[in-house]
Amino acid sequence: MKRGMNLLVALCMACVVASGYAQVKPTVEIGAETRMGYNRESVDGDKLSDRTGIKGNYLNLKFEGTLNSYFSYSWRQRLNKGISNSNFFDATDWIYLSYRADKHWSMAAGKQVVLIGGYEYDSAPIDIFMASEYWNNIACYQFGGSVTYTTTKGNDKLTAQLCGSPFRNDRHGDLFAYNLFWAGNHGPFSTLYSLNLMEYAPKKYISYVALGNRLALGNAALQLDFMNRAAAHQPYFFRDCSVMAELSCFCLPKLEVYAKATYDVNRTDVAADLCVLPGTELTSFGGGIHFYPLKAQKNTVRLHASAAYTTGKNGNPSGALTDKHLYVNVGLTWKLHLLSYGK
Repeated sequence: MKRGMNLLVALCMACVVASGYAQVKPTVEIGAETRMGYNRESVDGDKLSDRTGIKGNYLNLKFEGTLNSYFSYSWRQRLNKGISNSNFFDATDWIYLSYRADKHWSMAAGKQVVLIGGYEYDSAPIDIFMASEYWNNIACYQFGGSVTYTTTKGNDKLTAQLCGSPFRNDRHGDLFAYNLFWAGNHGPFSTLYSLNLMEYAPKKYISYVALGNRLALGNAALQLDFMNRAAAHQPYFFRDCSVMAELSCFCLPKLEVYAKATYDVNRTDVAADLCVLPGTELTSFGGGIHFYPLKAQKNTVRLHASAAYTTGKNGNPSGALTDKHLYVNVGLTWKLHLLSYGK
């Protein structure tokens, strides 16, 4: 493993030397985003006081730009997230440097999104209002490196990634994840597929097959994700899996309506899945509306109202979703462009 990481570092250093004479004016863009509103949650009619009230959910700063014609960077920092053991990176979603060798090959290193397929997983947390039990429990930002091949037409990207496992902890910080990822864009149909092998304990692995599908027709879009999880000594398919489906439509130029359902199940007796625990079978369904008052800048300001209801059993007593769980949220999101340089 150390040999592989040393090779990745050496390759990145070689890229730095090779591109040292490519002098192009650096660029930077800085933005901020936040979401706030009234949140109410209850279980079987009993209010969850710690989850109810007027709250701020996210406060993020974003930096991205280029160093020259080969190198680019991206950084998103959460200002409302706690830091443990004086580790500043706890509040960093990602910070990585990318190198583009040519129109086909590129690589990146730093703290990245763990490449797992699916459109729910891929969505920015600030844009998620109801989510599966899996989404609520996966630590999706880890340090590592990746290499990407882009096809000539640019509509398919294949990426191999080596990074820290989402299941690393203070006792076992040297757990790793190995990910193969395909992002495809073919007219109205697009995909986010992955094969993943992740250590959940030293030399113990759980594998994923994650299939994210999106079909866009006119003002409507359907997203359908399927994720299968399996470890050694258990049946492979459909015993431990999640399904997420979302249908959205702009019924008016500024008004979007959506409906969503998720299903998480784990009928295994192997304690390998640390996101959806054995004994879990949960179904959530809900929906909401998004209103964008600034038509010319749709993603700048958003008013929202969302609701979801969950039924079933969670094998995790501390899980995010429980039986007869009701979630309601009404609020405001805004995403601001603060500064540009070099463009």
